[in-house]
Amino acid sequence: MRHFISAFLLSIALVSPMTVKAEEHHVKRYYDRDSRDWHEWNEHEQRAYRRYWEEKRERQREWARLKREQQRDYWRWRHRHPETFR
Repeated sequence: MRHFISAFLLSIALVSPMTVKAEEHHVKRYYDRDSRDWHEWNEHEQRAYRRYWEEKRERQREWARLKREQQRDYWRWRHRHPETFR
């Protein structure tokens, strides 16, 4: 019984850092219905999003608070500027 408990505790000790590491690298992904593709929200996408608002000469807004049509407008702009932010 003692060997079983030791093995169990050892396996928990080995697996727990992997689960913590996986949670740290959680990347949000968003689906673009019009283009039928996924976009990872990473530093490149954030840079593109800032540029989008600069070109519109408006104050940047939080993505989650945008209306669906505003998000669609961003994805359309994003697909017209793919090479800029890779």
